Amino acid sequence: MDSAVSDPHNGSAEAGGPTNGTTRPPSTPEGIALAYGSLLLMALLPIFFGALRSVRCARGKNASDMPETITSRDAARFPIIASCTLLGLYLFFKIFSQEYINLLLSMYFFVLGILALSHTISPFMNKFFPANFPNRQYQLLFTQGSGENKEEIINYEFDTKDLVCLGVSSIVGVWYLLRKHWIANNLFGLAFSLNGVELLHLNNVSTGCILLGGLFIYDIFWVFGTNVMVTVAKSFEAPIKLVFPQDLLEKGLEADNFAMLGLGDIVIPGIFIALLLRFDISLKKNTHTYFYTSFAAYIFGLGLTIFIMHIFKHAQPALLYLVPACIGFPVLVALAKGEVTEMFSYEESNPKDPAAVTETREGTEATTSKGLEKKEK
Repeated sequence: MDSAVSDPHNGSAEAGGPTNGTTRPPSTPEGIALAYGSLLLMALLPIFFGALRSVRCARGKNASDMPETITSRDAARFPIIASCTLLGLYLFFKIFSQEYINLLLSMYFFVLGILALSHTISPFMNKFFPANFPNRQYQLLFTQGSGENKEEIINYEFDTKDLVCLGVSSIVGVWYLLRKHWIANNLFGLAFSLNGVELLHLNNVSTGCILLGGLFIYDIFWVFGTNVMVTVAKSFEAPIKLVFPQDLLEKGLEADNFAMLGLGDIVIPGIFIALLLRFDISLKKNTHTYFYTSFAAYIFGLGLTIFIMHIFKHAQPALLYLVPACIGFPVLVALAKGEVTEMFSYEESNPKDPAAVTETREGTEATTSKGLEKKEK
């Protein structure tokens, strides 16, 4: 059996197995198929719904839900930063006690997981609150300096419903902290993935190609070139991967022979697919051709990853198959439709950039003025 492997930053689809040298009975074909099929389904959910929510996020006015825009400069530096982080974690696990490092990481992801899960379930939970629910508004404001030099550090608006969602998410957080159960791990993992796809926005397709291309090389090097990623993944106890037991049919919820998929293999292609959905909408043709094409490409790429990993019984860098599929399929469609220029010239402004906000406001005012002039005529 293969050892349980996942990449803390990008991840690799991998069949789980014993890490302590003990021997387990081989998983049944039914159990393996169930595990791989479940991983594929779980990977698709945050991409699909995260992409839809990214459209609303781009149009939203709430400062707490503003997306973080990734520029070409950020995309070029990301593989280098990810490599340094991965190598740093490797050295930490070699020098310091694994137990204490994982304790700190557990507390860190406990807090992050609760916040991410609360943000994820909030739209669904709002449907269950009665109309007469006493919903009060709150604002968390943290500033630096005084007078004219006062600067906002944190300005977060929330309400009573958000506090209820936070309470529900805290239950899952405590469950994860105490038991490290794979279901709690997956709830946090899905929340992280959906929030990543929703809130991380590429500013254009070229930036997406730079990011995916850089991480394509990063993933291949650290999986095939060294044992760093394997070592860190075995040692790293945090909800940075989705897992599903291959022996679920035999052991039920207490199963422990996992297949796994790193969250990076969901979020990185996911933010590119979400960008193509917003590009589809910008064309105003009432079709989502590029979104569905890239979504189908992701299914193909991840399915191919799982197939090759199962045949060769070795960890696979999923981006090796996902990147060519997610970029190549939409570009081929754009070539067939004669829309390559439109695709690569599509640009999204940073909503946190004052200049972009001013430009948007001026554009809105100009549109409003034209509308009023037409009405007067």
